[in-house]
Amino acid sequence: MDRNIRTVDDVLKLLDGLFAPEADRWTAGGASWWDGFYADRSLPVPFFVPKPDENLVSYLDRGLIVPGRALDLGCGPGRNALHLASAGFAVDAVDLSPTAIAWAEERAAEAGADVRFHCGDAFDLTATELTGPYDLIHDSGCFHHLPPHRRVSYLGLLDRVLAPGGHLSLTCFAAGAMGSELPDAAFYRQSGLQGGLAYTPESLRWIFSGFTETELRRMRDEPPESPHFGELFLWTALFRRGTTASSR
Repeated sequence: MDRNIRTVDDVLKLLDGLFAPEADRWTAGGASWWDGFYADRSLPVPFFVPKPDENLVSYLDRGLIVPGRALDLGCGPGRNALHLASAGFAVDAVDLSPTAIAWAEERAAEAGADVRFHCGDAFDLTATELTGPYDLIHDSGCFHHLPPHRRVSYLGLLDRVLAPGGHLSLTCFAAGAMGSELPDAAFYRQSGLQGGLAYTPESLRWIFSGFTETELRRMRDEPPESPHFGELFLWTALFRRGTTASSR
């Protein structure tokens, strides 16, 4: 007989266990899946290109964000982390996949960029060594791979390490363009995330209602010759945390 549910974290781990192991993309157990995803660098995956997100470049160009400390969540091969470092940020970047981190470190060495890469679970790392405060948290494609209950963990991460007045820069699947549009409860009945969750502007505004919206739009479609990454199937959003109160 198990009667070991006592804390919110216990509940979150219980809900994690409702998903089949092969569906895991968000805990340390999902690292091997991401390793396989990043193993072949020649695949025509759009975000394998060494280009920063067009929205991130735009935020910097318009002065919406300014250099400080930055955390890149789900950094993959490091394209956005390297751009932030080149713009004057002190950057920590985290990913579950050792293969992705190795690729990112190679790119950083080639560019002479000073980025501190960390391999592991961002929820665990931000409770231990990545304590912030960070002036910017950039997430390009991590959030939409979380199951619904882990939004609680995500908001908790922001509460822990995003500085008062700091910004969250988020890129995620756009409803009607890419990602699953099933209701939240359905994911627990089928034990999978169908490649990632789609979001509407209204759902993002509700989830991050404790933040001030600076901008929310579709990512611009960038041509192959562009120095920036952009795909229309994504939302980009910039939210600002309050200067005193909790984000929730």
